[in-house]
Amino acid sequence: MKAFPIPLVSAEALCARLGRNSQPAEEDGFDYLPLPSGMHTFAPPPMPAALDPQATRAAIATLETVLAGVQNWPFGQGAHPLFDLSALEADALALVNEALGQGEVSAIVRGNPALHIQETVFAGLWRVQAVDAAGRPISDWLEAGPIPAAVRDAAASAIPCTQTCPQPPLIDGVMNAPPVLFELFAAARAHRPGNAAHVVNLSLLPMTPADLTWLSAALGDGPVVILSRGYGNCRITATGLPATWRVQYFNNDDKLILDTVEVTSIPEVALAAAEDFADSRLRLAEWIATLRQGLDNDAHHV
Repeated sequence: MKAFPIPLVSAEALCARLGRNSQPAEEDGFDYLPLPSGMHTFAPPPMPAALDPQATRAAIATLETVLAGVQNWPFGQGAHPLFDLSALEADALALVNEALGQGEVSAIVRGNPALHIQETVFAGLWRVQAVDAAGRPISDWLEAGPIPAAVRDAAASAIPCTQTCPQPPLIDGVMNAPPVLFELFAAARAHRPGNAAHVVNLSLLPMTPADLTWLSAALGDGPVVILSRGYGNCRITATGLPATWRVQYFNNDDKLILDTVEVTSIPEVALAAAEDFADSRLRLAEWIATLRQGLDNDAHHV
């Protein structure tokens, strides 16, 4: 289990921090996680009441291909293993969907095509669909990794500020936002993959509503929205700066309880851990064995 990331700042730093408003995930045809209510733990998918032999064999073969492809893969290193699901027949795909279930993290990557992403109940194994402008899937695959590569690539694609970034006109009530903005510009320019996160804790700062409105406009909107329920309700949105994220935690009444900005490749709360992925491989093997046993039992009853 990853440590709950509550960053602290000194009294001297309380006058130079920032934040911006969150972006709700757009709803689409793909079945995304709503904002959740509490910590979730692994639960095996329910066994279908009746198994179609042909569809079950196809689903088992697909899951076995996935398991073989990740069994000896060093988690997070090199290219992510990908497994195409587009060719599966509807009945077999439905069984695969039941087996994979829905985990605690989902994401949307805006673009053409847009990507709809859902972590499965097997942490570190992600369902990814590319969709057209009407929301129709045009490709469908599983991807193993801490988070799909497209999320990291999209977040890193923002144009960096080499000197000073454009700023919106100041509005009435802005007090502490400009120095905070310059701090984030500097952190984004200095960030390199693998660096420790530069975290700004907005919940501790004397920011006016005008400060937050102005900074939201100054930071801009990025292409990625992530929802996580690993620590309750967490909304993670990319800004227009490279590797800069708004990370907000909510209680079960959807009240904001922690508001931060992180300069990092991907906020840790959105990432699957290597230990969880090792456990996922074991659970996937067990679920394949369960499907095989159900198929054998049905055959004996015929």
